[in-house]
Amino acid sequence: MARQPKGVTISDVAAKAGVSLSTVSRALNGNPTVDPELVVRVQDAAAELQYSASPVARSLVLGRTQTVAVVVPDLANPTFQAILRGVSRAAAADEYHVLVADSAESVDEERVLATATRRRTDGVILCSPRLAQDELDRLIGGLRPVVLINRSAGDAPTVRADYRGALGAELEHLRALGHRRIVFLAGIERSVANAARLEAIEAFRAQHPDVEVNEIACGVDFDAGAAAADAVLASQATAALAFNDLVAMGLLSAVQDRGRRVPADLSIVGFDDIPFARYTTPPLTTARVPAEEIGVQAWERMRGQLDGTAAAPALSLTPELIVRGTSGPPPA
Repeated sequence: MARQPKGVTISDVAAKAGVSLSTVSRALNGNPTVDPELVVRVQDAAAELQYSASPVARSLVLGRTQTVAVVVPDLANPTFQAILRGVSRAAAADEYHVLVADSAESVDEERVLATATRRRTDGVILCSPRLAQDELDRLIGGLRPVVLINRSAGDAPTVRADYRGALGAELEHLRALGHRRIVFLAGIERSVANAARLEAIEAFRAQHPDVEVNEIACGVDFDAGAAAADAVLASQATAALAFNDLVAMGLLSAVQDRGRRVPADLSIVGFDDIPFARYTTPPLTTARVPAEEIGVQAWERMRGQLDGTAAAPALSLTPELIVRGTSGPPPA
């Protein structure tokens, strides 16, 4: 077998093929997103130059770590896990690794992690950051390239779920069933996703003054949902709308322990459609967030910045109402 001539580099292949360094890297690694004509040009150039790729050399030439960071507020949350899965698989197809950092719902930790991980990677994806808007706006400039999930700041690329629209659909579902007294188990106050849900409730109240919707301060996990059971039952609501599926599951278990039937005595609706939602007893009515697709789209926007291609527009994905067994008509 002929040896690669000394001095032949990925830059030589890029120059001969008339493409960027990153395009050479993706084409030689079989990335399906590269235009087939470009792949042929790169392969022909590499063959003519007798070039064989070296991952270490490629990273040195590109001046990159081939790693991006994803900062999440709660790694135990299945929705964030699904977003990470989407980012990781899409990044791996482009020969990138993903560094994951969990801020554990701490704004201070989130700030430190965003800055620290950016120093060690080629870019940062901030997933549902909890920072106040003014601080997030200031931070973004020092993190580029950066992508935001479920937040907006300046001209940073954004991918989000339409939480307001989806929660509105859940409220309309409960109203159509006949519910006129509903409680919402609110999430973390600094969560923008929680704020979007509250906006949906305000809009629903204005449109349907015949329906009473009250909020109960809760949280984001099983224990928070279970702890809210007594308050929910004391409210005499006929339906409870939980911030997410974890809260809904905790509430479901707790009210059943108290002898209440779901949905005969109380309807419960979650949010996210995590994998466990279909296996509760009865199966949980919820809104399906396309979490993995959010991760894929976040990576697409990061890759565009790394490649220097045109920036993709902001994207909003709409969760789908999934009606299962925990929602039904109110008690007679």
